[in-house]
Amino acid sequence: MGRVGLRRFLKLSNVLDEVALKLLTLFHVVSVLYTRPLANLIEQLQRLPGVGVKTAQRLSLHIIKRPIEEIEALAQALIQAKQQVGSCTVCGHLSAEPVCEICAHPSRDNSIICVVADSRDLIALEKTREYRGKYHVLGGLISPMDGISPEQLNIQTLVRRVSGSKVAEVIMAIAPSVEGETTTLYVGGLLKPFTKVTRIAFGIPMGGDLEYADEVTLAKALEGRRELDF
Repeated sequence: MGRVGLRRFLKLSNVLDEVALKLLTLFHVVSVLYTRPLANLIEQLQRLPGVGVKTAQRLSLHIIKRPIEEIEALAQALIQAKQQVGSCTVCGHLSAEPVCEICAHPSRDNSIICVVADSRDLIALEKTREYRGKYHVLGGLISPMDGISPEQLNIQTLVRRVSGSKVAEVIMAIAPSVEGETTTLYVGGLLKPFTKVTRIAFGIPMGGDLEYADEVTLAKALEGRRELDF
């Protein structure tokens, strides 16, 4: 390692030390300002996505002021959701029953399947009220960098589902990221021998997530879908 590289390494090491010190100081402040049970609640709430220190503190202070009946109901709801909510055996969507309400609904079109990465995207598309077919949730995206291979996703179930029934079209509703493109092309290639494969139009910004898109954008994206070219 040269002098320049050594200086950069030392500078990075100093930055990391400062970050670690700030984190330790923050945890110390929390433990000093709040009694241990409350500090533990704040720490647990911070594990939730999008919840920072201030939000966790505000939620914690709000929770302890509520009646014990409300807290017990919240705790019971969390436990029940974790214990009872699983995946639909047909499409992979979140469900407390073996088959979800969408798959079991008699008015849904069985000839069209919309493929999404996870249930959040399914919910976003359902809010448009423009799509009346069925869904298939992959449970993620192919990402070699993150160690996620096709075998770890709900892909083979989809192939068996399409090849074993009369499906006229499969819509690939995957966000246009690098991982999304990889997944779309891989899954589309597997399904192409059995049915027509289309993808939603690029009304969704590159790198964007379906769950954050508004209903009009998603509806237009569904209308503008096109067949995959290989």
